[in-house]
Amino acid sequence: MTRRDIALLVVGIGIALVLPRVLYSALALRIVLWALFAVSVDLLLGYGGMLSFGHAAFWGAGGYAAALLAKAYQLPFPLAALGGIAVAMALAAPIGYLAIRRRGIYFAMVTLAFAQMLFYVVNELRDLTGGENGVQGVPKILPGISLGRTSDFYYAALPLVLIGFFVAYRIVHSPFGHVLVSIRDNEARAQALGYPTQRYKLIAFVLSGGIAGLAGSLFAIGNSFASLELLHWTTSGSAVLMTVLGGMGTLWGGGVGAAIVLLLEDSLSSVTEAPGIVTGAILIAIVLGFRRGLAPALHTAAVLAWARLRAMRAAREA
Repeated sequence: MTRRDIALLVVGIGIALVLPRVLYSALALRIVLWALFAVSVDLLLGYGGMLSFGHAAFWGAGGYAAALLAKAYQLPFPLAALGGIAVAMALAAPIGYLAIRRRGIYFAMVTLAFAQMLFYVVNELRDLTGGENGVQGVPKILPGISLGRTSDFYYAALPLVLIGFFVAYRIVHSPFGHVLVSIRDNEARAQALGYPTQRYKLIAFVLSGGIAGLAGSLFAIGNSFASLELLHWTTSGSAVLMTVLGGMGTLWGGGVGAAIVLLLEDSLSSVTEAPGIVTGAILIAIVLGFRRGLAPALHTAAVLAWARLRAMRAAREA
């Protein structure tokens, strides 16, 4: 890890630890879980060049699976989340196998179609999923620890969230991640070098689905409720928006984008009757003003500020 990565890691963990004390716990939990969801999208979009409008399928599948396991078998939430990850990855494998045969907007439409199919299937399986009512009364179980308060669950789930971020970091900074970036930049050249590009893209798709499943599992258990909204296409759109807003191909940009979107929605909901319109206008202005996203802009500003500070110190010493 570089010094920059270590600094970002320390700052990120520090922010995550104090977040429930600065904001109310439910909002803090939403921010860290949506941030992890956005990171899973960035793994495909920013590093693989694959725009998925169907990632809600894995977020929702993980959420429903974890909720059902926790409620039916009274499993500790880490085990239920592990089950959600397994279901999300198992679902991502066949969807990814078919979707990666297309590129660009066609890839996006295929993923969207599969996500909508899953939405209607879950809605029809009312005896299992509760249909429009969802899975209610999902318990938060961890032996020896009371998780009745949202803040308690936040800190209990935070290690799993950090593991998800670490897995994403290791993926993009591994030889696998470097090959994935080369496929994004020039797939024909990567094939000419002997890399099985379809296999790499499929593995990236499944890993991305697993991280989304982890985020969705913790979201459903943390809210004690799994609903069809987890699987709705607008959920995928929100994750893509957060990724683009924070900065594609930055990994940490997803967290920045998630924080901005959710904080804007929360603060404007008490000010105006149409928070979506105001939020949308602000986000459009940000995207137009920062073409590469907020995370690269913040990094550039920090580098310039540090360079100026060093120059001022050097001038004083001279």
